[in-house]
Amino acid sequence: MNTAASSILRAPSRMAQYYALAKPRVIQLIVFCALIGMALAVPGLPTLAQLGTMVVACFGIWLVAGAAAAFNCLVEKGIDSRMKRTSWRPTAKGELSDRQALLFSAALGSMGSLVLYLWVNPLTMWLTFATFVGYAVIYTLVLKPMTPQNIVIGGASGAMPPVLGWAAMRGDVGPEALILFLIIFLWTPPHFWALALYRVEDYRKAGLPMLPVTHGNAFTRLQVFLYTLILFAGCLMPYIYGMSSWIYLVAAIVLSTGFCAYGFALWRHYSDALARRTFRFSLIHLSALFAALLVDHYVL
Repeated sequence: MNTAASSILRAPSRMAQYYALAKPRVIQLIVFCALIGMALAVPGLPTLAQLGTMVVACFGIWLVAGAAAAFNCLVEKGIDSRMKRTSWRPTAKGELSDRQALLFSAALGSMGSLVLYLWVNPLTMWLTFATFVGYAVIYTLVLKPMTPQNIVIGGASGAMPPVLGWAAMRGDVGPEALILFLIIFLWTPPHFWALALYRVEDYRKAGLPMLPVTHGNAFTRLQVFLYTLILFAGCLMPYIYGMSSWIYLVAAIVLSTGFCAYGFALWRHYSDALARRTFRFSLIHLSALFAALLVDHYVL
């Protein structure tokens, strides 16, 4: 009776550990960006059948993204245990074994791939699988421990969600999807380097060659600012190409000006507090930018 009771009490804790392994907050942004790609791929309001495809595609992408996150936690458990930001993860604390994490990743990845192949389309499944390989294998195992440009090169995997969403609804990869890819690809370096600036000792302790570790604080701050300027130009592309109107253009200018202002302030007057605010604003920037695309798509 006591054993049964204690097993019941442990069950929610175990479920919470697996849930944490899938990095739910990160996946929420991934699925949101994929959903924007789906919505923009459908002219006007989607039909019930298209809404059903969107739901199924989001679920499949969520599963595969969770698999990639779990595999990342497994591979980086040693690094995570040395970093304050990640030391709480179940694999880093030894709460989940390597076998449990690997089986969980394999189960999520297999289910997600099957859902996408059978109920969405093969192209979306293969693109999502390629994204898994790009993040979990190429970025995590090769780029991250080897080069300070890991975020720049590896950002290609993180920029794929809207492409996956577009492919789910259209069965192809159009120029509009590539523009959305470009925006996230350019957004990734200033977003992560702002975080790396105030977490530099964590990365140094973990032995990871992040840009502030290899090239110093001042150089990284300059790179953040320069990338916000390049990103500003990239954010204008949906309007220039004709896939959005003035509603998106106004939002893009306001949000990108704000990000550039943070980048400039960080470059000229650094503090850890300002780096944290810059990192938080980068999340607002991307979310609000894509939300503006969605509003623009349905209003005009």
